[in-house]
Amino acid sequence: MSDLKGLRVVVAGAGAIGSVLALQLVRGGAEVVLADAAAPGGNASGVAAGMLAPLFETLLDAPSAALYPLLLRSRDAWPALMPSLALDRSGALLKAALPETAEALAARAAALGARAQVMDAAGARALAPGLVGEGSYLFTGEDWRLAPGGALNALHGAFEALGGVRLAANVLGLDGGLARFDAAAAWAADAVILATGPKAGEWRDAGIAPLTPIKGQILRFPGLGPATGPVVRGEGVYVAPSSGGLVVGATMEEGRSDLAIDPEAVDRLQAAAARLFPQLAAATAIASAGVRAATSDGAPVVGLTAQPGVLVARGARRNGWLLAPLIAEVVIGHLLGHAHDAAARAFDPARFG
Repeated sequence: MSDLKGLRVVVAGAGAIGSVLALQLVRGGAEVVLADAAAPGGNASGVAAGMLAPLFETLLDAPSAALYPLLLRSRDAWPALMPSLALDRSGALLKAALPETAEALAARAAALGARAQVMDAAGARALAPGLVGEGSYLFTGEDWRLAPGGALNALHGAFEALGGVRLAANVLGLDGGLARFDAAAAWAADAVILATGPKAGEWRDAGIAPLTPIKGQILRFPGLGPATGPVVRGEGVYVAPSSGGLVVGATMEEGRSDLAIDPEAVDRLQAAAARLFPQLAAATAIASAGVRAATSDGAPVVGLTAQPGVLVARGARRNGWLLAPLIAEVVIGHLLGHAHDAAARAFDPARFG
């Protein structure tokens, strides 16, 4: 990435994608400003559970079904990207509705070249103490997890240690080699990269249409459960261990961009989680909400826009943390003029015309 030396780049949006991208750019020698008016972690990436789950996203989420090789490639980039970052590689368990469902999903995993095994309830409980319910489960070690708050802090710390500049401001435009902000003086810039949420804001002239917002509500149970272990997925819910207590999520409310907490949605999530772990039925939950951005086909849009010098890296839907390293790689490929691989083609904004 030495050809980036001296390139002046402004990255708009300090969530998972923008933060990883800013760090990789400054590592490559670019002069980088990372701009976001929100408080650190005050975005969908900070609210998220930090899933790095290529297999179950592929098997269970229809829009991700064709992306497994790219999801896996991006997951595998995380250890080298941040060697000091703790990644929970305990895997994930799925409670299957029927034994035949578990067998079918295991066969699909095998066809992808992935490791997954069917196990009974006793085997599942050995991996996830407190889990209830008989029947069949599917376990995979392919799916990992990180702690979003800690990851953002680590990314921002590494970025600033290398000379990166963070601004508490929104990026408004790129005009005449100057990036304009709403709450800071203009900076000289050769490129602006939009790694923001669903709104197009001031960037409609660049041909950047708003993406579909998807509101996600998530619950945290401080002090409950182990710090590490497999994520357990059930019908419409997951329960993830963390050092701060169990994390339960998440709603997928398409078309909603508000951050209001919906008590009924909270009750539904908690009830679904309690069907897996009864101790959660009467536990006190802390609810939060974030808004993801999504395209119509589930893959992000990463690449050039109609405005020279403006690139886009948005729309990762529920896979922002998982896809951040690969999205950064594609953006850097565009800046260096060699973004022609499978990821660049799959994420190309031009696929929508």
